[in-house]
Amino acid sequence: MATALANRAAQNQTTGLLRLSFNFFRNLSTATSTEKTGASSSASKKPKRKKKNLFEVAQFLPNWGLGYHMAKTHWTDVSYQITKINLYKDGRHGKAWGVVHKDGAPTADAPKKISGVHKRCWRYIPHLSKPGDTPPTLMKPTENAPKADAELA
Repeated sequence: MATALANRAAQNQTTGLLRLSFNFFRNLSTATSTEKTGASSSASKKPKRKKKNLFEVAQFLPNWGLGYHMAKTHWTDVSYQITKINLYKDGRHGKAWGVVHKDGAPTADAPKKISGVHKRCWRYIPHLSKPGDTPPTLMKPTENAPKADAELA
């Protein structure tokens, strides 16, 4: 009985030392990580925003963004003017077509399919022209126009 108690006391001492060493390492590692996170959290207090794909950006624009300019966040001086959107049922996925613009001027006449529309890096470009910003051009009828039509007939 006495030997059993002595063996048990020896086991408790060794496990106690192991627990102390593990606790020491755990406290040491958490102390360094809290200092790092504390420094970074005090430097930037802004909460991170969830980036949006093209359709999540377009849903807040009138007519699902048709006619508006959008670009990926890492693009400089390049954007797409949205011409067509095919939306899937969930409203967050689909296909989109648009005209490429560089430095605000269109580089192509025909729209092309936009790649990477599901990637979460899209933004709306507000300073480029929006649909309805340009006044409609009215053509005044001239006297020569009916004569040209009459000559063709």
